[in-house]
Amino acid sequence: MIQRALATTGLILAALWCSVPPHAQPATGDQRAAALARLVAAYPEHLARIEGDMLVWKDGTRMPIDDGRGGKDHETRLATADIEDMLTQPYSAGKPAAPPTLNEDPGRARNTAFFDKIYGDCMKGEVSRHLVEVPWLAKKGGKPLKVTRINGVAEVLKAVSAELDALPARFDAYLLPAAGTYNCRPIAGTKRVSGHGYGIAVDIATRHAHYWRWSGGKAGKAFAYKNAIPFEIVEIFERHGFIWGGKWYHYDTMHFEYRPELLDKLPAAR
Repeated sequence: MIQRALATTGLILAALWCSVPPHAQPATGDQRAAALARLVAAYPEHLARIEGDMLVWKDGTRMPIDDGRGGKDHETRLATADIEDMLTQPYSAGKPAAPPTLNEDPGRARNTAFFDKIYGDCMKGEVSRHLVEVPWLAKKGGKPLKVTRINGVAEVLKAVSAELDALPARFDAYLLPAAGTYNCRPIAGTKRVSGHGYGIAVDIATRHAHYWRWSGGKAGKAFAYKNAIPFEIVEIFERHGFIWGGKWYHYDTMHFEYRPELLDKLPAAR
């Protein structure tokens, strides 16, 4: 009976995963475990451990990793992401060999309860109280930016700024003026709070940036990928725990977001 039940469960899970695009499928249970371990390690001030299907916080809060809704299509996964959904699409650091495939958007899925608990709900004024000014490309004439101090984001961004400031002048047009950091707003076309609403995202200069909506892209339809941001800039951000919106099918090449749980190595500065 037990073996039959396990076999049936396996078939159900296999069917659910088959409804997810191939690039969104975790290959093994070991990969899922590794992704969850990275999640806990990436937020040491907040997270304690994984217990079964629960994420246990240091204050004793328990959050389900899986909401039990089974395989979700791309738009549903973005709109109702559980914790596992945030980790389903792996983010590959390093220079990409090819543009992202259809709906390959690692990091665009955010579980609202998770981020609200760490950084606060900006709609309730809980994020702004933790914002601090960070010097931004001072040698190049940049102006300070405001990001959250929680989880060491401000300190990490200082390290990013120092490395970017050392780049040759030919990179300045891609970096300055910065297009913004904290902004309590929804993502365009949705009701979901942007990463900017948590004080964890930075938009560099728009002059050479590309955004899928600016290029005429529409949700649910295929469109051409565009990017002009030099990878030297991306590499510096990634080394410090930021993911890049240029690795999304729904590309946003000016956008960098602090998401250390999606990278193989924790940030160099914590």
